[in-house]
Amino acid sequence: MHLLRITALLALTAAINSGSVAAQDFIPDSEHDYLVTMETEYGNMMLILYDETPMHKENFVELAKAGVFDGIIFHRVIEHFMIQTGDPATTNITPEWSPDIIPPHVPAEFNPKFSHRRGTVGAARYGGERNPMKNSSPTQFYIVRHDRAAPHLDGEYTVFGHVMSGYEVIDSVAVQPTDERDRPLEEIRLKRVRVEKVKRSDITRFYNFRY
Repeated sequence: MHLLRITALLALTAAINSGSVAAQDFIPDSEHDYLVTMETEYGNMMLILYDETPMHKENFVELAKAGVFDGIIFHRVIEHFMIQTGDPATTNITPEWSPDIIPPHVPAEFNPKFSHRRGTVGAARYGGERNPMKNSSPTQFYIVRHDRAAPHLDGEYTVFGHVMSGYEVIDSVAVQPTDERDRPLEEIRLKRVRVEKVKRSDITRFYNFRY
């Protein structure tokens, strides 16, 4: 990693840790936002969740803060397409949260502003006649690996976030050997998912993300 990048990450860490309130006490506003960190054995991914999909954003943050995503596996991996996770039943950690916090679904929030490209975070869902409203799974989500991997999903699956750093993690997970169901032969887990308070100006500064 280049020295400049290391310096930037250290500066952002300081910005996160200095004078911030606990995540559970924080509500996004015009000056602050959520920064999501996904820890894996291949490194960390840093995500931003879109303001334009508020129901998905709120649901993801609440579940992450409760620990719903901690210890779960990437249960579906397609090398040139995407990596998928979010099934609480696959965790290797004894849950300290109640199943009641997981809603039956999240209503679709399609936005033409967002398309499926490298780093896109989208909500998985049931297809076909059983889900005519295209409601999203409350927990399962996927991350797209390539820019032109999934244009057919635009307007069909809700895009609610984007990976800002850690693309090497996506690549490392995506190339793992899988079985006939696209499940990795060796378990790959999300060790922990953290949500922290960060100034929007810092997110723009360090990740070049424009609100």
